[in-house]
Amino acid sequence: MSDSVFASVVQAPEDPILGVTVAYNKDQSPVKLNLGVGAYRTEEGKPLVLNVVRKAEQMLVNDQSRVKEYLPITGLADFNKLSAKLIFGANSPAIQENRVTTVQCLSGTGSLRVGAEFLARHYHEKTIYIPQPTWGNHPKVFTLAGLSVKSYRYYDPSTRGLDFSGLLEDLGSAPSGAIVLLHACAHNPTGVDPTSDQWEQIRQLMRSKGLLPFFDSAYQGFASGNLDADAESIRLFVADGGECLAAQSYAKNMGLYGERVGALSIVCKTADVATRVESQLKLVIRPMFSNPPIHGASIVATILKDGDMYTEWSVELKAMADRIISMRQQLYDALCARGTPGDWSHIIKQIGMFTFTGLNTNQVAFMTKEYHIYMTSDGRISMAGLSSKTVPHLADAIHAAVTSAA
Repeated sequence: MSDSVFASVVQAPEDPILGVTVAYNKDQSPVKLNLGVGAYRTEEGKPLVLNVVRKAEQMLVNDQSRVKEYLPITGLADFNKLSAKLIFGANSPAIQENRVTTVQCLSGTGSLRVGAEFLARHYHEKTIYIPQPTWGNHPKVFTLAGLSVKSYRYYDPSTRGLDFSGLLEDLGSAPSGAIVLLHACAHNPTGVDPTSDQWEQIRQLMRSKGLLPFFDSAYQGFASGNLDADAESIRLFVADGGECLAAQSYAKNMGLYGERVGALSIVCKTADVATRVESQLKLVIRPMFSNPPIHGASIVATILKDGDMYTEWSVELKAMADRIISMRQQLYDALCARGTPGDWSHIIKQIGMFTFTGLNTNQVAFMTKEYHIYMTSDGRISMAGLSSKTVPHLADAIHAAVTSAA
């Protein structure tokens, strides 16, 4: 008989994404492969700390004038200014007109949560539409923040591409003023992005219905290797003078996963509105985490404000993006070489860290059991978890799964 006051607490299920790593760690096989992790790995399968990040940290450590005092509620001012510039563009009229308020948050998740709580308190429409499928944390973040979550069609399993007509239809029938979550680039988990023309159609539809865009930008520079190209979708919505929200994360593009560095920017109609919005964002942040951590934001600010370091970062970032693009090509080639049934061109058409393979739950289970390959049950694989050495093993497993597993 337990006498704990928590005796009735039941064991919660593992997080479906993080649980993959737990299962992987228990596996004793020498050929085991973890393709569930949403973090970059080198060709040797090791985590990567960028050289420019090490350099920035060394500068910070050597600066004897630095102290460990609290940041303001809104975070490091330099970091906020530079983050807005990075995502909206150096010459953004919204920035020049002081219509943007940016607050430092705890990476992408924290930025989404702060933005969602602000909307739940101050925006007239409490419904947010999210793509189907989307990152597993999105519905939980928005629901707990007090918004009602609905979905719009996004991915078409039959083409392994974008269900554009379904997307337009669903957003077209959304109530006027609803919030719409958009992945800025490298859609997670599908790796499927709208084209520039499709983005423009989405913008026109959303603006005509007064839908409020909430961008999640977790992969700027990481998708194509070009920081500006990966922010085009957001800049399109800012260029028309309308309002929007953008959550930014530096986890992927600077490899600062554990530093939890992110920002929430809200683009407003006027500078006066932006000032009032910021005052209310402080009231969301203060009782949540009081103020954000200083170290990671200082690394980002150090790199973004120095021309040479910014260039060095761009080069390292492109190298990461190029390695992932190369893994896509190698996997596609390996499947073609094996004559694996089906069309696998989506692997090279999709973009970013993840590929939606099109494998079903049974095939995924088969690959885990027979080949010790770990991924989420929806068939999403992290291309960053692959290397030239492990591509043949994965291709063998997919071939076997498609030809023998149900």
